[in-house]
Amino acid sequence: MRPIKITHFSDVLCVWAFFAEPRLAEVRRTFGDQVEFQFRFCPVFGDVPGKIATAWQSKGGFDGFADHAQHASQAFPELTLHPDLWRKVRPASSLSPHLFLKAVESGELDGQYQPGTFAQTLRVIREAFFVEGLDVSRREIHHEIGVELGLDMAVAQNYLDDGRAHAALSADYKEAEKVGVQGSPTMILNEGRQKLFGNVGYRIIEANIQELLREPNPDQASWC
Repeated sequence: MRPIKITHFSDVLCVWAFFAEPRLAEVRRTFGDQVEFQFRFCPVFGDVPGKIATAWQSKGGFDGFADHAQHASQAFPELTLHPDLWRKVRPASSLSPHLFLKAVESGELDGQYQPGTFAQTLRVIREAFFVEGLDVSRREIHHEIGVELGLDMAVAQNYLDDGRAHAALSADYKEAEKVGVQGSPTMILNEGRQKLFGNVGYRIIEANIQELLREPNPDQASWC
């Protein structure tokens, strides 16, 4: 039986996507090669100053948003957010880390990086921002992370220089719009028939996967 394909859209600066990481890890532990994740990006934090000015101006601006993130983290005691998050550390955009990650992913797909390199780099960039309090919109931070992971940075840079990383990121954003992604994180299953958006508990994710494993025929979802 072919694995259940799960397309996971997120923004690396989204705290709810960071909180979802342990749930995704549990999915991998529980279902193993029965599921196949494809990680793609959506531009929730493409324009951070604009987002804060529009959505948080009357609620304390960056400080109000920082309070919101810290308050949300209380439901996840196993995860600790850096105290400077959004107070002093304010990435201007998620586009730059997304571009770097697409360069790494492209290198992996072409066999120039080891399998799993992209997923590892994505996890480390999230931790660098949320746990270590680093501005992951900065290129020097990408370089430092790549070096720490033992990546040949010339490979990633080549995908950035010739525009292939930009094309891959553009494809992600277009696909997110096409399938109606409204925010981060969003999981798409069953050829778009099932969409799990936001702070979704593990048991809900598990139940959706179990149902697809029980009846993998996609036509079963439609009675008309």
